[in-house]
Amino acid sequence: MSLTAFLYILALIMAGVLLFGAVYFVIMLTDLECDYINPIDLANNLNTYVMPEMVAHLFLFVMFLLLGEWMSMLLNLPLVGWNVVKVVNARQFYDATEVFRTLPKHKRENFVKVAFYLICFFYYLYSMIITLVNESTPDPQQVGY
Repeated sequence: MSLTAFLYILALIMAGVLLFGAVYFVIMLTDLECDYINPIDLANNLNTYVMPEMVAHLFLFVMFLLLGEWMSMLLNLPLVGWNVVKVVNARQFYDATEVFRTLPKHKRENFVKVAFYLICFFYYLYSMIITLVNESTPDPQQVGY
């Protein structure tokens, strides 16, 4: 199995985990909207997962870049750029004092992340299958056709 196939298997697993995390964020924000959780608990719960999510996504981006998987790298570029802008402007964490005011923006952002990670999951699945099939198919010149 090649390094590219291993990368797509890892990316598939990580996309599933990131998708689960984005759904968790949406559920927690909806709980805040319905007053099932207070803003301080929400900020404490979600802020622990913000940087690991960004680091995991950046790791995938760098791995695609290093292995020359340009389509996968370009697919991830917009979210990496968005995350870099948030970190540079120090807006990556949830603020308990402003979360009610910015709740619609946070929900919209996390719904977009759910859609993005879902698209990535199926793209990585397709790419993994194509990579594994191409590795197992013999080259016609080597077989002697």
